[in-house]
Amino acid sequence: MEALVETAIQFVRDNRDWAGPIAFIFAFAETLALASILIPSTAILIGVGAVVATGALDFTPIWIGGSIGAMLGSTISYLLGWRFGPTIMGWWPMNRYPQLVGQASKVFAKYGIITVLIGHFFGPLRAVVFLMAGIARMNVALFLVVNVIGCIAWAYFVPKSGELGGNAAWWIWERLTGR
Repeated sequence: MEALVETAIQFVRDNRDWAGPIAFIFAFAETLALASILIPSTAILIGVGAVVATGALDFTPIWIGGSIGAMLGSTISYLLGWRFGPTIMGWWPMNRYPQLVGQASKVFAKYGIITVLIGHFFGPLRAVVFLMAGIARMNVALFLVVNVIGCIAWAYFVPKSGELGGNAAWWIWERLTGR
Protein backbone atom coordinates (compact mmCIF):
# COMPACT_ATOMS: atom_id res chain seq x y z
CA MET A 1 0.00 0.00 0.00
CA GLU A 2 2.87 2.36 0.76
CA ALA A 3 4.06 2.11 -2.85
CA LEU A 4 0.59 3.06 -4.10
CA VAL A 5 0.49 6.08 -1.80
CA GLU A 6 3.94 7.27 -2.89
CA THR A 7 3.22 6.67 -6.58
CA ALA A 8 -0.10 8.53 -6.47
CA ILE A 9 1.39 11.51 -4.64
CA GLN A 10 4.35 11.65 -7.04
CA PHE A 11 1.99 11.46 -10.03
CA VAL A 12 -0.03 14.41 -8.74
CA ARG A 13 3.15 16.36 -7.99
CA ASP A 14 4.40 15.77 -11.54
CA ASN A 15 1.02 16.32 -13.23
CA ARG A 16 -0.61 19.21 -11.40
CA ASP A 17 -3.45 19.49 -13.93
CA TRP A 18 -4.58 16.06 -12.74
CA ALA A 19 -4.79 17.06 -9.06
CA GLY A 20 -8.56 17.66 -9.12
CA PRO A 21 -9.44 14.47 -11.05
CA ILE A 22 -7.08 12.40 -8.88
CA ALA A 23 -8.66 13.85 -5.72
CA PHE A 24 -12.05 12.95 -7.22
CA ILE A 25 -11.00 9.34 -7.85
CA PHE A 26 -9.53 8.76 -4.41
CA ALA A 27 -12.36 10.54 -2.57
CA PHE A 28 -14.84 8.46 -4.57
CA ALA A 29 -12.96 5.28 -3.63
CA GLU A 30 -12.75 6.33 0.02
CA THR A 31 -16.51 6.78 0.32
CA LEU A 32 -17.58 3.85 -1.86
CA ALA A 33 -18.44 1.10 0.60
CA LEU A 34 -16.73 -1.85 -1.00
CA ALA A 35 -13.63 0.04 -2.15
CA SER A 36 -12.93 2.14 0.93
CA ILE A 37 -11.64 -0.85 2.87
CA LEU A 38 -9.07 -1.66 0.19
CA ILE A 39 -7.65 1.68 -1.01
CA PRO A 40 -5.53 4.05 1.17
CA SER A 41 -7.24 7.18 -0.14
CA THR A 42 -6.98 9.23 3.05
CA ALA A 43 -3.20 8.79 3.16
CA ILE A 44 -2.97 9.85 -0.48
CA LEU A 45 -5.13 12.94 0.04
CA ILE A 46 -3.12 13.96 3.12
CA GLY A 47 0.07 13.48 1.09
CA VAL A 48 -1.32 15.58 -1.75
CA GLY A 49 -2.11 18.25 0.84
CA ALA A 50 1.53 18.18 1.92
CA VAL A 51 2.50 18.82 -1.72
CA VAL A 52 0.20 21.88 -1.63
CA ALA A 53 2.38 23.18 1.23
CA THR A 54 5.39 23.18 -1.13
CA GLY A 55 3.58 25.48 -3.54
CA ALA A 56 3.60 22.86 -6.29
CA LEU A 57 -0.21 22.49 -6.28
CA ASP A 58 -3.26 24.66 -5.78
CA PHE A 59 -5.62 23.56 -3.03
CA THR A 60 -8.94 24.53 -4.65
CA PRO A 61 -9.03 21.88 -7.44
CA ILE A 62 -8.18 19.21 -4.87
CA TRP A 63 -10.99 20.39 -2.59
CA ILE A 64 -13.52 20.56 -5.43
CA GLY A 65 -12.52 17.19 -6.91
CA GLY A 66 -12.48 15.57 -3.49
CA SER A 67 -15.89 17.00 -2.59
CA ILE A 68 -17.54 15.78 -5.77
CA GLY A 69 -15.87 12.36 -5.56
CA ALA A 70 -16.97 11.92 -1.95
CA MET A 71 -20.52 12.96 -2.80
CA LEU A 72 -20.73 10.44 -5.61
CA GLY A 73 -19.13 7.56 -3.69
CA SER A 74 -21.18 7.99 -0.54
CA THR A 75 -24.42 8.46 -2.49
CA ILE A 76 -23.79 5.29 -4.50
CA SER A 77 -23.11 3.46 -1.23
CA TYR A 78 -26.40 4.78 0.15
CA LEU A 79 -28.23 3.61 -2.98
CA LEU A 80 -26.58 0.17 -2.78
CA GLY A 81 -27.78 -0.14 0.81
CA TRP A 82 -31.26 0.98 -0.21
CA ARG A 83 -31.39 -1.46 -3.13
CA PHE A 84 -29.88 -4.58 -1.57
CA GLY A 85 -30.73 -4.10 2.09
CA PRO A 86 -28.96 -6.01 4.87
CA THR A 87 -27.81 -8.78 2.50
CA ILE A 88 -25.09 -6.46 1.18
CA MET A 89 -23.30 -6.74 4.53
CA GLY A 90 -22.70 -10.40 3.70
CA TRP A 91 -20.86 -9.54 0.49
CA TRP A 92 -17.08 -9.45 0.14
CA PRO A 93 -15.23 -7.54 1.55
CA MET A 94 -17.84 -6.60 4.18
CA ASN A 95 -18.20 -10.21 5.28
CA ARG A 96 -14.51 -10.23 6.20
CA TYR A 97 -15.04 -7.49 8.79
CA PRO A 98 -18.02 -8.56 10.92
CA GLN A 99 -16.72 -6.71 13.99
CA LEU A 100 -16.48 -3.46 12.01
CA VAL A 101 -20.01 -3.90 10.67
CA GLY A 102 -21.31 -4.66 14.18
CA GLN A 103 -19.63 -1.64 15.75
CA ALA A 104 -20.78 0.68 12.98
CA SER A 105 -24.33 -0.68 13.31
CA LYS A 106 -24.34 0.22 17.01
CA VAL A 107 -23.09 3.74 16.34
CA PHE A 108 -25.63 4.21 13.55
CA ALA A 109 -28.49 2.93 15.73
CA LYS A 110 -27.49 5.29 18.55
CA TYR A 111 -26.75 8.49 16.61
CA GLY A 112 -28.68 8.16 13.32
CA ILE A 113 -28.18 10.99 10.84
CA ILE A 114 -25.24 12.46 12.77
CA THR A 115 -23.38 9.24 11.97
CA VAL A 116 -23.52 10.18 8.28
CA LEU A 117 -21.80 13.46 9.06
CA ILE A 118 -19.15 12.11 11.43
CA GLY A 119 -18.72 8.96 9.35
CA HIS A 120 -16.74 10.97 6.83
CA PHE A 121 -14.06 11.61 9.45
CA PHE A 122 -13.72 8.15 11.01
CA GLY A 123 -12.19 5.54 8.74
CA PRO A 124 -13.86 2.49 10.25
CA LEU A 125 -17.30 4.10 10.03
CA ARG A 126 -16.73 5.42 6.53
CA ALA A 127 -16.56 1.91 5.11
CA VAL A 128 -20.16 1.08 6.03
CA VAL A 129 -22.09 4.09 7.35
CA PHE A 130 -23.48 5.18 3.98
CA LEU A 131 -24.63 1.63 3.25
CA MET A 132 -26.36 1.55 6.63
CA ALA A 133 -28.16 4.80 5.90
CA GLY A 134 -29.56 3.20 2.76
CA ILE A 135 -30.40 -0.07 4.48
CA ALA A 136 -32.27 1.92 7.16
CA ARG A 137 -34.17 3.73 4.39
CA MET A 138 -33.07 7.08 5.77
CA ASN A 139 -34.96 9.94 4.13
CA VAL A 140 -33.15 10.65 0.85
CA ALA A 141 -33.31 14.45 1.11
CA LEU A 142 -32.06 14.43 4.69
CA PHE A 143 -29.25 12.03 3.78
CA LEU A 144 -28.20 14.20 0.83
CA VAL A 145 -28.16 17.44 2.82
CA VAL A 146 -26.10 16.02 5.68
CA ASN A 147 -23.91 14.03 3.30
CA VAL A 148 -23.07 17.05 1.13
CA ILE A 149 -22.04 19.01 4.22
CA GLY A 150 -19.89 16.08 5.39
CA CYS A 151 -18.32 15.62 1.94
CA ILE A 152 -17.37 19.27 1.56
CA ALA A 153 -15.94 19.42 5.09
CA TRP A 154 -14.06 16.12 4.75
CA ALA A 155 -12.63 17.04 1.34
CA TYR A 156 -11.38 20.29 2.87
CA PHE A 157 -9.94 19.03 6.13
CA VAL A 158 -8.18 15.87 4.95
CA PRO A 159 -5.84 17.46 2.39
CA LYS A 160 -5.68 20.65 4.47
CA SER A 161 -4.27 18.61 7.37
CA GLY A 162 -1.49 17.46 5.05
CA GLU A 163 -0.89 21.04 3.94
CA LEU A 164 -0.75 22.29 7.53
CA GLY A 165 1.56 19.44 8.50
CA GLY A 166 3.80 20.27 5.56
CA ASN A 167 3.87 23.93 6.52
CA ALA A 168 4.70 23.05 10.13
CA ALA A 169 7.52 20.74 9.03
CA TRP A 170 8.92 23.46 6.77
CA TRP A 171 8.70 26.04 9.59
CA ILE A 172 10.60 23.70 11.93
CA TRP A 173 13.19 22.99 9.23
CA GLU A 174 13.75 26.72 8.69
CA ARG A 175 14.24 27.27 12.43
CA LEU A 176 16.67 24.37 12.72
CA THR A 177 18.73 25.29 9.67
CA GLY A 178 18.52 29.07 9.99
CA ARG A 179 17.19 29.47 6.43
